Amino acid sequence: QVQLVESGGGLVQPGGSLRLSCAASENIFSFDLMGWYRQPPGKQRELVAIITSVGSSYYADSVKGRFTISRDAAKNTVYLQMNSLKPEDTAVYYCHALKVRVTGREAYWGQGTQVTVSS
Repeated sequence: QVQLVESGGGLVQPGGSLRLSCAASENIFSFDLMGWYRQPPGKQRELVAIITSVGSSYYADSVKGRFTISRDAAKNTVYLQMNSLKPEDTAVYYCHALKVRVTGREAYWGQGTQVTVSS
């Protein structure tokens, strides 16, 4: 069973930075894509950033230029570097991984890590 374990969340002041980590229980190149979603209080879960197996990345407009997704294959870990944080970035951040197979899609989620941006 695939496991995704997030870490790195916490409380940070506006303008500050945090780096989230997502450690996978297997080789990250076994996934067609990995990424981060977030769920702000009282709102639906939304896409933040993804990275494909070939290294292409995509960002939500709200985080472009501030967040960077990266990966370390040796550690089976995907990161989300978050800079210039704003109060509206407050949310539970979830790691996501997807395998696309002939038989269908296999989606995996981490347990989530809280990010709070407040002065």
